[in-house]
Amino acid sequence: MKIGIWYLESTNAQGESINRENYQLIEKLADLSGAKLEIVEVDKLHEYDLTMIFVGGGGVEGRFLKIADKLPQPVFLLTSGANNSLAASMEILSYMRQNDIPGEIIHGSETYMAERIKSLYKVFKAKKRLNSFRLGRVGVPSDWLISSDVDADLSKEINGIEIIDIKMEEFFNEIKRKEYEDNSFTLEFKKNPFDEKEKELALEIYGALKRIVDKYQLDGVTVRCFDLLKPVKSTGCVALAILNAEGIYAACEGDVPALISMAVLGELTGEPCFQANPSKILTDTNEIIFAHCTLPVNMYDSVELMTHYESGLGVSFRGHIREGEVTVFKTDGLAQRDFVSGGILEENLNQYNLCRTQIKLKMEESVEYFLKESIGNHHIIIKGDYVDLINEFYRWF
Repeated sequence: MKIGIWYLESTNAQGESINRENYQLIEKLADLSGAKLEIVEVDKLHEYDLTMIFVGGGGVEGRFLKIADKLPQPVFLLTSGANNSLAASMEILSYMRQNDIPGEIIHGSETYMAERIKSLYKVFKAKKRLNSFRLGRVGVPSDWLISSDVDADLSKEINGIEIIDIKMEEFFNEIKRKEYEDNSFTLEFKKNPFDEKEKELALEIYGALKRIVDKYQLDGVTVRCFDLLKPVKSTGCVALAILNAEGIYAACEGDVPALISMAVLGELTGEPCFQANPSKILTDTNEIIFAHCTLPVNMYDSVELMTHYESGLGVSFRGHIREGEVTVFKTDGLAQRDFVSGGILEENLNQYNLCRTQIKLKMEESVEYFLKESIGNHHIIIKGDYVDLINEFYRWF
């Protein structure tokens, strides 16, 4: 975790002692944040995921002005509580506002400053990663996802995410090879009681999709998975569940916005992501039931293997996710509009008329969103409360 800092040195007569105190503060912030804060020249700042300006003291505003156009944006101003560092930073920030330069002052206790640095680093590291992502779309979105297609050219232009189109025929040909490589996830999956032939076929589908991921050097993939039902007589549920656990974002039904939502959430938090359908909304209690037939194999506490809900074919998961705090998130295909809410997973359900993994959440944000403003059907759920981090991401995206 490396952060580039340009040190804006004060011309105060006590400059040597001021510098010594400032360098000590930088070292303390590095220790508290776990980041490597490197003081570098202005022309080196672009090499870092996150850059900051340390305002060494008063009287530096003119020097900032001379290099303002060379600074990566946004501009974050680190300040101390001495030697007019804060006053100078406020004057600089005012200039930035007048000239539409985004940024902020990072000032306060050492603990607060370190936590702010950590949060910003997560955001900008994720942003930089996503700007070079390659996502595969195997087949077009399922016919019922009428709002979930994404223009690949616009995606590349606006947010740097490259969408690679791959024909279903190539996927079918890979499945015919009936090959896969075992790993800890496949071996653990095999231990679960279920029809052995069905489990083997599900893993062959996994192997086929993994080879496509490797061939096209993908960071994530989504599949028009219902097209597997007739020719293969199985589903992609296991394949997607294992790929997600391996850190390859994998979404159902050719849903690219859901895949991008997974990528944003996963890069920010490092948590496995559950793509699910809102199945029932309880407006009186602000609760919602989500369900789907696959989820990452490293997300559930226990699992029962079953057939796919809609078709009765293949192998799918009824996973039990531990109760507690969760985050619900969705962004559109160009990552320009988003919804995020904290919530409490209250109960794992076992209803006969829903997809296999079923959870009931008590939402923080109003469930009216799903009825009036919903960004498509599928939403992404992770364990833990990451609402502030996601909002921070969209502040700077």
